[in-house]
Amino acid sequence: MSTVAEIKAAIDRLSPQERCELEALMHPQVDDDWDRQMAVDAEPGGKLYQLKEDSIKNAKAGRLTDFPARDAK
Repeated sequence: MSTVAEIKAAIDRLSPQERCELEALMHPQVDDDWDRQMAVDAEPGGKLYQLKEDSIKNAKAGRLTDFPARDAK
C-alpha cells in the first residue's frame, strides 16, 4: 500500500475489532491517576474487588436487583 486511497480502502475492509486495534495504535491512551487507582482498586484486596465478587455470586445465585434498588409498593 503506497497511497492514502489504498490505505482508506484497506481500513474500510477491517473488522470492528481490527478497527479498534488500529485506533489504539494510532491514538494510544496513557493511563492517568484515576485509571491507575481503578486498576489497583479492582485487584484482590482493593476497594472494589469484594463488590465485584459479591455481584458475581449474586448473579450466579439469581439474586440480582435493580440499581438503585426500588422500593416495593
